[in-house]
Amino acid sequence: AAPGYAVAKEIIRLVNDVATVVNADPVTGDLLKVVYPPNYNVSLAEKVIPASDLSEQISTAGKEASGTGNMKFMMNGAPTIGTLDGANVEILREVGAGNFFLFGLTAAEVVVRRQDPEQSKKAIEASPALRDVLQMIAEGRFSPGQPDRYHGLVHRIWHQDYFLVAADFDAYLVAQAAVDACYGDRERWLTVAAMNTARSGFFSSDRTIRGYMNDIWGVQSAL
Repeated sequence: AAPGYAVAKEIIRLVNDVATVVNADPVTGDLLKVVYPPNYNVSLAEKVIPASDLSEQISTAGKEASGTGNMKFMMNGAPTIGTLDGANVEILREVGAGNFFLFGLTAAEVVVRRQDPEQSKKAIEASPALRDVLQMIAEGRFSPGQPDRYHGLVHRIWHQDYFLVAADFDAYLVAQAAVDACYGDRERWLTVAAMNTARSGFFSSDRTIRGYMNDIWGVQSAL
């Protein structure tokens, strides 16, 4: 729940403000819902992960942000849409490019991109979709009672986008379009889902422990 991060709390509030607008929309309200579960924990994960069709692992490449959650989604048949970060790299290797929705900069490209102090501004100016989204947030479309509520967050994206959200945005949209096309083809989607489950054996705890024994601890099995 991000108790110690001011920006994270602001993002969480924005998610819930977006939910208020989207969930009440007269055209799409019964087709699309935004839900932010409070107090996410193992008990809730036991319900959410098996019920998920798609695993979103969208951390900035090079930050090694992913834990074991992406592996659990994979084991339950949810293909990944994600960057080349953390365990996503191993998931992509195991399932193959045709069963993974890859997008975004590589870790090396991230380093180069950050050297340009105007990289986020250039990315936004080159993306009409992202520019429109940020404009809606800045105008208070999701916070009509306090139109300037997210001015600081929008300013951060324009000028201090350390995590390169703007740079990866259009590539993410392209990947989501590929997800839509795949999901619309039931046979293909079932194949992709089955391949994710079938190829998840690499992430077994037994293999992981053996790797630690050989590569880090330098010990032999007692069995």
